[in-house]
Amino acid sequence: MTSSSHRTRVSRVVSPAGFDIWHVEDYTVPLVSLEFAMLGGAAQDPADRAGLASFLAGLLDEGAGPLKAEAFQEAMEEKAIELSFGASRDRLSGSMRTLTEHVDSAFDLLALAVREPRFDKDAIERVRSQIISGLKRDETDPQSLTRDALNRLAFPGHPYAHPTDGRIPAVQAITREDLKTLHGRLFARDVLRIVSVGAISAEAVAAGVDRVFGDLPAAAMHHAVPEVAMHSAGHTEIIDLDVPQSTLYLALPGVSRRDPDFMASYIVNHVLGGGAFTSRLWHEVRETRGLAYSVWSSLRWSAHSKLFLAGTATSNERVGESLRVMRAEIARIGESGPTEEELSKAKSYLTGSYALQFDTSRKIADHLLSLRVDGLPIDYIDQRNHDVEAVTLDATLEAARRLFGNAKPLVVVTGQPQGLDA
Repeated sequence: MTSSSHRTRVSRVVSPAGFDIWHVEDYTVPLVSLEFAMLGGAAQDPADRAGLASFLAGLLDEGAGPLKAEAFQEAMEEKAIELSFGASRDRLSGSMRTLTEHVDSAFDLLALAVREPRFDKDAIERVRSQIISGLKRDETDPQSLTRDALNRLAFPGHPYAHPTDGRIPAVQAITREDLKTLHGRLFARDVLRIVSVGAISAEAVAAGVDRVFGDLPAAAMHHAVPEVAMHSAGHTEIIDLDVPQSTLYLALPGVSRRDPDFMASYIVNHVLGGGAFTSRLWHEVRETRGLAYSVWSSLRWSAHSKLFLAGTATSNERVGESLRVMRAEIARIGESGPTEEELSKAKSYLTGSYALQFDTSRKIADHLLSLRVDGLPIDYIDQRNHDVEAVTLDATLEAARRLFGNAKPLVVVTGQPQGLDA
């Protein structure tokens, strides 16, 4: 075990079976949090089985090994063990949280869930019903409709075009064999990323990880997922929905997490719309004109794509004006970048607020896992604020021009907006 971050106490632990674990040993409270990700996720769903990875994740705690669903849940409840699983575009994730005194039992249950999910018929139908109920709600949810349409238009013909939870016909068609096959394809050592935080020694966490993951195949069987740039630039899509308020999303090409301009771009986005009550969009859309209760922007990156997104929700009659104001602010920052005062305030906020991501063991574990999935180094927590402080005004101007110069956004609006042409 070698420590690479004394201040944050993040250490690299290599288990006897060869698993690489990022570990924070902390005995402040008698809890252990372990997070893991299998790279791949919903992007590995077959084209006609969108939602399969999410379906699989929903079944991992619905019975495993000799324990049927009810017995498995009772075993967790008896010792207050929390296990949860989920799928996103690029990973299938799992989480274990337990009191230190029950950590052996927690590792045993996690091992069963990871290696021996039962996929019982009644559990499959129960989870299928839950997923379909959620998808039916999404059919009338403005935010879901807007998000799904934007992905479909931005990434046509790509796995990212499909909703992570799938669509109802595809979910109805998923079989037990589909689930078993995807489990066999995704769960493997070479795509596994693990972090642990809490009141447990490096030796104990290494032994537990070997018990959970030691029998996994060496390599995952992934389908190749190509890089994809944003399509449909300059297009406006209107989804008609009889609601008094429209939901609006605006998309542009973004930057990847490993891009040399990422931190400058991140600061530019903070100034534009990521800084909540201090951003330009907030001031112009809400404070000055009262067009909407909330307005935001963010950089979104995946393993194979990158986007800048901005959005708001406003009354139908004010959609056109809201979009014009948002586009004007994007053009303005794309031309001249942030001011020196805005840069200084953004740096102060971003460096000062970073520590808030580490006030619980769960937050620490979540953040460390995200860093691992993004391919960042183990000492990034110590380096991050130095990277923020190193950004110059010239770098933000260059990043702003790269992001927003001659911007031709993809715009998707759900509702009955006025002042727009499809």
